[in-house]
This record gives sequence, structure tokens and C-alpha cells, in this order.
Amino acid sequence: MQVEGFFEWLGQAIGAVIRFFADGLAWLFNGFTHAGGNFVDGLSRTLGMDTSLISIVALIIGLMLLYSAVRAFMRASIILGIIWLALGLWLLSWIIH
Repeated sequence: MQVEGFFEWLGQAIGAVIRFFADGLAWLFNGFTHAGGNFVDGLSRTLGMDTSLISIVALIIGLMLLYSAVRAFMRASIILGIIWLALGLWLLSWIIH
């Protein structure tokens, strides 16, 4: 009888510890999700663009094109820099209203 009581107590104690960690991780990831959502909402509202995944991906690609233009200009490749710059600005002007 005492053995069953001990193992029941041990199971409840281990279950409580596991529950504590699971609730803590759920709280942490919920906070990250909420912060990420607020970041995307603020970014899209400031830029005047939609909050869709396609718009965010297009924004990242446009910024990468502008970065490529800067790198091309630093290598003294003016023609390629102008091409990257035109593509980047075209893409960014397409998604930003």
C-alpha cells in the first residue's frame, strides 16, 4: 500500500515538472510568435504594403538586389550595378504603396 502511494506521488511530481516546462515553453514560443506578428504588422504598416508572405519575401529579395547593386558599384562594375539597382527599385516600388 505504501509502495503504491510512493509511486503515485513520484508520478505526480514528475508530471508536475514536465507540465511546468511544457507551459513555460508554450509561453515563450507564444511570446515570440506575438512579437514576430507585431514586427511584421508594424513593418508593413510603415512601408504601406500588405502583410502577406509573398510581400515579405518580395521585400527581402528587393533588399538583396539593392545590396547586390551596392556591391557591384564598389567593384567598379557600373553597368551591372545599374541593372541590379533598377531591378531592386522596380521590385520595391511594386510592393510598397
